[in-house]
Formats: sequence, structure tokens, C-alpha cells
Amino acid sequence: MLRACRKQAVKWLLAASLVWGGAAGAAAEPASAASAVELYTPYLELSAPPGDSISYSIEVINQGTGTQSVDLGFDAGGNDWSYELTTGGRAVSRLAVKAGESQTVNLRLDVPLEVNKGAYRFQVKAGDSVLPLSVEVSEQGTFRTELTTDQPNMQGHSDSTFSFSATLRNRTAEKQTYALAAKAEPGWDISFKDGGTSVTSVEVEPNSEKSISISAVPPQTASAGSYKIPISASNNATSGETTLEAVITGTYSLKLSTPNELLSTEVTAGSERKLDLVVTNDGTAELNKVSLSASSPSGWEVSFEPSTIDAIEPGGTARVQATIKADKKALPGDYVVGMTASSAEKTADAQFRVAVKSSVLWGWIGILVILAVIAGLYYLFRKYGRR
Repeated sequence: MLRACRKQAVKWLLAASLVWGGAAGAAAEPASAASAVELYTPYLELSAPPGDSISYSIEVINQGTGTQSVDLGFDAGGNDWSYELTTGGRAVSRLAVKAGESQTVNLRLDVPLEVNKGAYRFQVKAGDSVLPLSVEVSEQGTFRTELTTDQPNMQGHSDSTFSFSATLRNRTAEKQTYALAAKAEPGWDISFKDGGTSVTSVEVEPNSEKSISISAVPPQTASAGSYKIPISASNNATSGETTLEAVITGTYSLKLSTPNELLSTEVTAGSERKLDLVVTNDGTAELNKVSLSASSPSGWEVSFEPSTIDAIEPGGTARVQATIKADKKALPGDYVVGMTASSAEKTADAQFRVAVKSSVLWGWIGILVILAVIAGLYYLFRKYGRR
């Protein structure tokens, strides 16, 4: 009886084990199928600034023995980020992979412009297989326009042209057209250029930037000092501002004349005439290496002593003696001799009228000829007059 009971117990155990094994095998079947698909990308954690786009190349690998068909998905983890899953340039949501092979899926993930700095986590899914991704946003995001310059301050004199370079950044999600404007003091000439072309407005694509050249020309009467030039790029939706500074170190002014302001003289053909000149610095900055030069009629000579003035202080003067030598063949009349005083910063011109007179020698020769004629007539009259 006991032996019969033992046999019956063994049968029940065998039956139970068969049932349990079948159930376990049935339960293991889906798990085996799920684990056959694997997702792989080498870049699981990346850093990016706001407005950037990140591209992932993800392999869907079938480790099983049969073709696997899986649904593709992306879990943004509650973050409002734009994304796109594609293969072969087209969006894809379901994929079939042969046994022992792989297919490549591309994920493009757009970092928003308006986003907080920090780490954000996402998941790519293929059936039951999950690929975790992490993006570290490197800086605080904005949704605005920025106008900046690396060199906002420049120095020069009143004859200078101050040239600045600015960068206009459109940190919005839409293409923007910006009107360019400057608020300089009266008399200043401010102009904008985009790629060498003068403009009053520019277009900038979303999350892009554009370089703008700014030219500032001060009025001739501008005194030494610092001048602020507010610059703006704006439209109805957004704007960016920056302030440029032009520092004028002084004004340059040069005058060339004579002590009595008389710009005329006279000379005899073939002779010289010395002329006193006054070179005046009417500006507020020192002038250095002021040189003298002249343009004269052919055959004439003009020289200066000194020919170069080392320096003239603001409001100061320098005396120069010019020597004008007329051509000995010059006919009587008026001639123009141009004289120039020039430095690296400024130039002054003066036009002198020079009257040429006949030589005195020819006058005496004429008188002698007349006397000779008279003497000859007198001699003839005395000798032949009585006959």
C-alpha cells in the first residue's frame, strides 16, 4: 500500500513538473524575443548650447534567429523638445531587421532656444528595448536678439573715420528683419554695411548671426572728447542694442599765408624774390613733420628755408622763407605759383600771383639806343646841314 502511494506521488510530481516547465517555457518565449533586439549608439551623453541640433546614429541590432519587427518611438521625458526619427531620409515608426543584421536609424534632437541650463534625459525605444540618452545644456537659453561688438571703443582725430564691427544674433525661432539705427550727436555721419553693401536693414535666419560694419564720421568742428553712439537693430517683435564710443584726441587745422595776408608779389625775369611765409596750426592737436612744396611755371625755381618744420604746437606758428626765381625768358605778365604745407594729418594750400617785369638792363639798353640815334642825327645835321 505504501509502495503504491509512493508511485502515485511520483506521477503527480512528474506531471506538475511538466506543467510548470511548459508554463515557464511559454513565459520565457516573449522575453527571449524581446532581448533579441538591441539598440546601440556610442554617444549616450552630449553637451549642447540652446538652439543647437544634435544628431544621433542609432543601430537596431537583431541578435535573434529570426526576423524581428519592432515599433520605434521616442520618449521626451516630459520635455518640449522637437525630434525626428528617420532612415533613408524619411520618417520611420516601425522597422524590420533580419536575423544577425542591423538597421541604422537617425535621431535629430533640437535643443530649444528658451531652455534652462542643466541635464535632460530621453529614451529611444525599439519594441521592449530601451536606449537612454542624456543632453547637458551648457548655458541658460534665451529668446531674444543680441547686438554685440568686440571693440566698442576707438580713438582718432576729427578727420578720422571710426570703423566698428558688430555681430547681430537672432536667438528666436523665426526669421527676423531688423531696422538699423544710430543715435549720434548732430553732425555725425553713421552708416551700416552688410558684406560691403550699404544697408539700412538686414535679415537674419532663426538662431543665426550676421556681421555688420559700422562707419562713424565726426563733423569737422568736433572738439576733443569722448562721444557715445547708441546703435540698435529692431523690429516690432524684438530688438538688440549696443553703445559705441569714439574718442577724438584733437582737431587738425593748418593755414599757409604771409605776415600781412598778401598773396601777391613781383619779380624781374631771371631774378629772385624772397617771400616770408607763416605756417599756422589752428587745431587742438600738434602737427609734426610739416613739409613745404611748390608748383611753378616751367623754367621757374622755388625753394624753402626750412623745407620741413619738425613740429607746430596747437595755436602756434612757424616762419618759412620762400625764394622764387623767375625764368630769364619769362615774358612780362602775371604768373601763378602754388605753395603747399602738408603733414600726415592735414594739408594747406596757397596760390600766389607773381607779376613779371622787364629787366632794367633792357631799359638802359633802350635809352642808350635812343641817345645813339639822337647823336647820329646831330652829327649828320652838323656835317651836311650847311650844304
